[in-house]
Amino acid sequence: MSATGTRTLRIGTRGSLLATTQAGTVRDALIQAGHDAELVIIKTKGDQSSDPVEKIGVGVFTAELREALLDGRVDVAVHSYKDLPTAADSRFTIAAVPPREDPRDALVARDGLVLGELPAGSKIGTSAPRRASQLRALGLGLDVLPLRGNLDSRLARVDNGELDAVVVARAGLARIGRLDRVTEALEPVQMLPAPAQGALAVECLSDDTALVETLTALDDATSRAAVLAERSLLAELEAGCTAPVGATADVVESIDDDGRVFDELSVRGCAAALDGSDVLRASAVGAPENAEALGRQVARELLELGARELMSTPIGGTDD
Repeated sequence: MSATGTRTLRIGTRGSLLATTQAGTVRDALIQAGHDAELVIIKTKGDQSSDPVEKIGVGVFTAELREALLDGRVDVAVHSYKDLPTAADSRFTIAAVPPREDPRDALVARDGLVLGELPAGSKIGTSAPRRASQLRALGLGLDVLPLRGNLDSRLARVDNGELDAVVVARAGLARIGRLDRVTEALEPVQMLPAPAQGALAVECLSDDTALVETLTALDDATSRAAVLAERSLLAELEAGCTAPVGATADVVESIDDDGRVFDELSVRGCAAALDGSDVLRASAVGAPENAEALGRQVARELLELGARELMSTPIGGTDD
C-alpha cells in the first residue's frame, strides 16, 4: 500500500460526542505533525441499540470500524481501547496508544454527595457488571440499576431525579469537558477500573507499513505498557470487556539498595461475584518491559483464588 504522502488520512470513529472528541485528538496530533487528516463517522450497531453491552456482544462498538478499515472507507480507526476484544487479529495493528487519561471511575451524585454519603437504598446507575459488582461488595445498601446511553443522557438521569447517582469513566467526562460534574473520583481501593479504561487504541491495517510508522509517532510507551499488562490479565482470565474484572497498572519510581532510581510497573487486579458477595484481589510488581507477563501473573493468582467460579456466581437478589 502507498505511503501517506499527500493523501488525507481518513480517521474512522463512532459518532457520539465522546468518540468524535477522542478521535479529534488523534486528528489534531496528526495535523500538527504535518499530515492531512479528517474524521469519518461510522455508525455501529452498539450505537443503535439500548440493550446492555453484555447482551449485544463484545466488540459491538469496534467491529464496524474494523470493517471500514478492511473495505477502504477509512485509513485509521480510533477505539476506546477497553472496547476491543482481547484476541489479537493479525490483519490489524494498534500502531499507537496515545497518553492515557486518568483511568479511575467517577461518581456523579445529587447534591454533591460522595459515595459514602449516599443513604442506603439510593438508586445508582452503571453500565458495567464490573462496577455493579464492586459497588454491591462495598455493602452500602445501594440499589444498583442498569444504565445505557451517552454521557450527557446518563448525567441527565441524575439531574431529573430519576437516579441519585451514576458511575462513569472519569476519562470520558474529562474529554468532553464535564469534570465539574464529578462529585468523587473513585480510588482503586474502592473500585478498580476496567482494563485499558481511559486509553485509546489507534489502529490501521498491518500491511500499511508507511502508515504504521506515521502513527507510531503518537505512541506513549508508559501508557502502552500499562494497557498491555491490564489487557493480558483480562485475556488470561478468558474474560471479555463486560466481565466483572478490574485492573490498573502504573509505572512507578523505585530505588535500589545503591540509591539508584528505576521504573517499575505495578499491576493490580480483581475479580468479583456479580452479587457483590466477594471480591478477589491480586497484584504484582516488575519491569515495564515484562508488562504482558506481569498481567498474566496477576490473572493466574486470581484464578488460583477461585476467580473463574466467583465470576459465574449469579445475582441472588433483584437489584437488576
